Amino acid sequence: MRSHEIDYKIIGQSMQMVEIELDQDETVIAEAGAMNYMEDGIEFETKMGDGSDVNQGIMGKLFSAGKRMMTGESVFMTHFTNHDNNRKTVAFAAPYPGSIISVDLADIGGGVTCQKDAFLCAALGTKIDVTFNKRLGSGFFGGEGFILERLEGDGLAFLHAGGTIIEKELNGETLRVDTGCLVGFSDGVDYDIEMTKGLKSMLFGGEGLFIATLSGHGKVWLQSLPFSRLADRIIQHAPKIGGSNTGES
Repeated sequence: MRSHEIDYKIIGQSMQMVEIELDQDETVIAEAGAMNYMEDGIEFETKMGDGSDVNQGIMGKLFSAGKRMMTGESVFMTHFTNHDNNRKTVAFAAPYPGSIISVDLADIGGGVTCQKDAFLCAALGTKIDVTFNKRLGSGFFGGEGFILERLEGDGLAFLHAGGTIIEKELNGETLRVDTGCLVGFSDGVDYDIEMTKGLKSMLFGGEGLFIATLSGHGKVWLQSLPFSRLADRIIQHAPKIGGSNTGES
């Protein structure tokens, strides 16, 4: 199934949203709860699956839903369709401060692998699946764990992450990054982890015991502020229950 051709604009700087313009009968799919606003004429329906395979039977849908449920993802996705004769817009926002990027899947070979919370929305026809990291080391110690999300198709998909998102192009090089800073990578990029060298670096370096290595040919997207890092700082400075707030440090 060819993806619907949608138009969009990304609004804002540090807390962005994406506004998508739909022609008549065009559809965009999104994770439950991502919608911010929509114009009259757009109707939404919660469905089991992404709708990319029109011939998928009930058993296929149940299998896909079972995988998403096992990984903590929502079994259902929301489909937004414009039933009006005129163009209408619907907007989606990330659940925490950060940036949104568009990825044209056709331009990067048809697929991208990303952290499982990075997907925001995509044109109908995009296949959204969960995948499991084949390397045990990457699964146990990598910031993405065993579970990654796989997007396939020939249309636009939108990813969100914390802070600023930057894009790197690998042409046979190896890039080493903090495991939590990885947003996603295109086909042709190999993902693994390596242990930090030196006992002192492990214990006092502040970068953790492991770093991610990405090598090959393709695109890599990184985030400047992983949500886990932001949450740790908030918890660290939050008033203790039964104690007193000592103010800013």
